[in-house]
Amino acid sequence: MTRVYNFSAGPSTLPLPVLERAASELVCYGNSGMSVMEMSHRSSDFEPIIADAEKSLCRVMNIPDNYKVLFLQGGATTQFSAVPLNLLTGSGKADYVITGQFSKKAADEAKKYGDIRIVASSADRNHTYIPALSREDFRPDADYVHICFNNTIYGTKWNYIPDTGDIPLVADMSSCILSEPIDVSRFGVIYAGAQKNMAPAGVTVVIVREDLLGRAHKLIPTMLDWEAMANSDSMYNTPPCFAIYMLGLVCHWVEETGGLQAMAKRNREKAQLLYDYLDSQDYYIAPVEKEYRSIMNVTFVTGVEELDKKFPKEAEAAGLKNLKGHRSVGGMRASIYNAMPREGVEKLVEFMKKFAAVNAKK
Repeated sequence: MTRVYNFSAGPSTLPLPVLERAASELVCYGNSGMSVMEMSHRSSDFEPIIADAEKSLCRVMNIPDNYKVLFLQGGATTQFSAVPLNLLTGSGKADYVITGQFSKKAADEAKKYGDIRIVASSADRNHTYIPALSREDFRPDADYVHICFNNTIYGTKWNYIPDTGDIPLVADMSSCILSEPIDVSRFGVIYAGAQKNMAPAGVTVVIVREDLLGRAHKLIPTMLDWEAMANSDSMYNTPPCFAIYMLGLVCHWVEETGGLQAMAKRNREKAQLLYDYLDSQDYYIAPVEKEYRSIMNVTFVTGVEELDKKFPKEAEAAGLKNLKGHRSVGGMRASIYNAMPREGVEKLVEFMKKFAAVNAKK
């Protein structure tokens, strides 16, 4: 069967070489005589797999030695609770910036545990921009500042790292991690669901600076306690073994294709191809302000509800799947993560031109 171009926001497309490697090892991994899915997580067969995944991720992202990498479960959404339960134990105050649905959910969850202040929000312009902030905007006694670095639903991305001074900066990077180099040392905590750019759904990565461990609320569930997970090497319970194995393969693929510098270049070129077309015509509308456009999630509409519903259906028939926008905003969304080839974006632009030519607005 012919593979389609999958523009899903997550779970999303995976690199074909990674899928082919996993397929070749699915029934029998190495000399183990079994699949990775069948291994004991504490066996001598699996221990090198999880160790390699961690080391590979650290190399690819240039993670400093004073950070711990945790392979957890529950998705980034579980970290909406884990973040305040691990960090909101000094002043009991934290500052959040709302730039979309997921940062709002994170803030709403954190409000259960302490004094949460919304420093800024882009809701006034339907989350089409990122607020400009300086160190003075944050409370000096806040336990942390939280942002969502790339907003999957609205198609925006922070084009700068906010200066929070000595206050730990916590970032949800679920939909942009591994897409470009990032200075990890600027953050206290980075967390990400893997199903966008790293691996199949099932594993969540938390990168936490070591000095932020051991601060958790005394009533925190052990499964949410980063220190407990770090002390057990992410094996307090059975981890998502196969997803961790896949994450390791993806990291090797990133290295083999030039690392994050080369990845960022390819991602920007793909995004520019689509944005250049959107900016050259007036049939489709790209709502995000140019300087805050995501290179991972490109949103657009026709402005006609009937056409917005028709577009994803006809695109799917043409081999371009999962282009329907999020149900909360409608329209269309093309998620062009690392594994989306340039040819996929070229096919999308070609289809957009044809659709506009035969579907006049009334």
